[in-house]
Amino acid sequence: MDSSIFATGKKPIHSKWVYKIKYKSDESIELYKFGLVICRSRQIEGINYHDTFTLVAKLVTVRTILAIAASHHWQLYQLNVDNAFLHGDLHEEVYMHLPPGYHTSMTGKACFVYAPFISLYALQCWFSKLTGALKAYGFSQSYVDYSLFTL
Repeated sequence: MDSSIFATGKKPIHSKWVYKIKYKSDESIELYKFGLVICRSRQIEGINYHDTFTLVAKLVTVRTILAIAASHHWQLYQLNVDNAFLHGDLHEEVYMHLPPGYHTSMTGKACFVYAPFISLYALQCWFSKLTGALKAYGFSQSYVDYSLFTL
């Protein structure tokens, strides 16, 4: 895609590679990890992106659920969605310059970003998608703690 034909206000953003070494308990190397992240530091909130936040259950909600479950001798289960940030839907058009180290003869080209990258915004997109799915199954979202759903 040619960067000169982006819609007004839709400038491609930069990205960078981040690297991490995961160590075993004996300090030997277990795994080399890397990922591509979008650099949003040059963007302006309200113009290039909107609110970024992630909901977390309030401590009083967690304590109340634990107390109710304990008083009724209920078992509690938890759910962990691996790479949840990759499952959210991006609700805006985001274009990214080709990643550093990606060599091509196509100068002036950029990538269209289909899924949110790891960030608070990515988690917000995932939570929005999860909320829609839970509501479709008949759950109601609490007005006091938006991370609490009841059936």
